[in-house]
Amino acid sequence: MGVSDLPALNATLNGVATLFLLAGYVFIRQRRISAHRASMLAAVAASALFLMSYVAYHANAGSKPFPGTGPVRAVYFFILVTHIVLAAAIVPMVLMTLSRALKQRFDRHAVIARRTFPLWLYVSVTGVLIYLMLYGP
Repeated sequence: MGVSDLPALNATLNGVATLFLLAGYVFIRQRRISAHRASMLAAVAASALFLMSYVAYHANAGSKPFPGTGPVRAVYFFILVTHIVLAAAIVPMVLMTLSRALKQRFDRHAVIARRTFPLWLYVSVTGVLIYLMLYGP
């Protein structure tokens, strides 16, 4: 696997994180605590692997300019800016949410998880969209 393969890996990891996040949400709604825990830990792992791959790619390849023009360019940059801002914000939120769960402070975990989940889901989904907009299907 070379550096040129990393964007596809990044999108795949974001997609995997999305699936684990959605599964974790369903499991907690069903009160399937151990399945929720496993799904959310898998989402953390997928996101951590994504972050390592993302940093490795950009350290070696830089960034790719968006090739589109017209209204789609504005849409792309809106998605990109919100993705970047929220991606930076969710790192401490995920760590805090995870920490509270691991310390079995489930009352406090649930409070922060209600904020973390939709933002993390947005970042994971928009990560895939950004890849598709930059590199195509």
